Amino acid sequence: MVKDDREGRADMVAANGGRAVSRRTLLRSAAFATAGLGAVSALGGCGSPLAAGLAGAALDPGTVTFWNLFGGGDGARLQVMLDAYQATHGPSSLTASTFAWGDPYYSKLTLATVGNKAPSVAVSHLTRMQNLAAADLLTPITEDMLSSVGLAASDFNQNAWSNQKRDGRNYAIPLDTHPFVLFYNVDVCRKAGLLTSDGALKPIEGQQEWEAALDAAKKATGAYAVAVSNVGDYATPWRLFQTLYSQMDGSTPFLGDAGKSLTVNDDLAVKTLAYIERMSSKGWMPKAADYGGAESMLFTGKAAFYLEGEWELTTAQAVKGFKFGMAPIPQLFDKKAAQADSHTFVLPKQDRTPEQTARDMGFIKFMVGQSLTWAQGGHIPAYLPTLDSAAYKALEPQASYASVADYTVYDALAWYSGSGSSFENIVGSQIALVQQGLASPGTALSSIRTQLGPYLSAANPL
Repeated sequence: MVKDDREGRADMVAANGGRAVSRRTLLRSAAFATAGLGAVSALGGCGSPLAAGLAGAALDPGTVTFWNLFGGGDGARLQVMLDAYQATHGPSSLTASTFAWGDPYYSKLTLATVGNKAPSVAVSHLTRMQNLAAADLLTPITEDMLSSVGLAASDFNQNAWSNQKRDGRNYAIPLDTHPFVLFYNVDVCRKAGLLTSDGALKPIEGQQEWEAALDAAKKATGAYAVAVSNVGDYATPWRLFQTLYSQMDGSTPFLGDAGKSLTVNDDLAVKTLAYIERMSSKGWMPKAADYGGAESMLFTGKAAFYLEGEWELTTAQAVKGFKFGMAPIPQLFDKKAAQADSHTFVLPKQDRTPEQTARDMGFIKFMVGQSLTWAQGGHIPAYLPTLDSAAYKALEPQASYASVADYTVYDALAWYSGSGSSFENIVGSQIALVQQGLASPGTALSSIRTQLGPYLSAANPL
């Protein structure tokens, strides 16, 4: 018989001599209980996951233990970067482990840190590292630590840099910005008269020009103008909403008080949902499409445009004979805005000697110095020496949307928000219903409020 949480807590109180057990103690106990659960994979040439501290194996004090959540093309590019680090610093300089993306990764990182089994350096989405910092699970990164490896705050995109701060302190070093962008099918857009003489997408500004482009694109495809996934994928509907909502206003986040209140502007939220409904009901976008289906519409010419994160660049490049371009999402309303997140490097909290701090910061400096390799997958480098380099500016189509990093909008902060979060699933599923014609904007917003209610009043589990 499985005991519920209250019974389990009661048992721990009894075992602790009748003293109450804190949430942090419960997490620490869970960390030790799960310490034997290994990584999804250990990156080739970088040692085993057990060597990364999961089983307390002894490591050379010069060895960096590194955890990440990158698979697919990102994982392959990361491997190139890690191989370069080992080639420079020696085969025993690094052990790296890759874990399942999303909540499983952040749960394991949290448990490991609480249980004193944390890696030296870890990857975190910017929207998820804020909660780790709030829970005192990260080591702040001082100006002296930055300068010791030749880095400074001014070396990074200031939008990403300012968003990683908490209470005036630095807790992360951004590797990239990965925004919601516009892909376009070159052949279809040429047929629709939407390209310049050199084959680039003509500038589109404002709702009227956007809808004229959608009309021309739909006529050219005989099917749809723009593909957006919403079946089995709730992150994409959220990204679409956050982009358009931010363009309409941008000053009122969806959540306030670290996730304890809903501060969304109801009128603008309904207006945003109504515009998504309009694009669907007009037949400009499909009412329903899964992730792969929406993508294939672009590849097969059934849609001129495709809205998704820039990471799908490598998928498009792999389609034989397919000609495409990429651009920032047009400004349809009052201001430029696009939803985004950033991958960052963080230092899980632990006692470090000055030598270990220098080792870990040196590893991060080496990795951001290889941002051009990382950018080949579509992500916009946060490290300005790479972003401003001639090599990056010659990288197409990546350079064509790099400017969007300066005005991207990050998700509102809460323990249940951010990339791959419960918030995205709850809100995104209701937005999807609006796109599918199965819920009105008002009904969807009401459902969102109801479903988020328990999260607003729940204590941060960290």
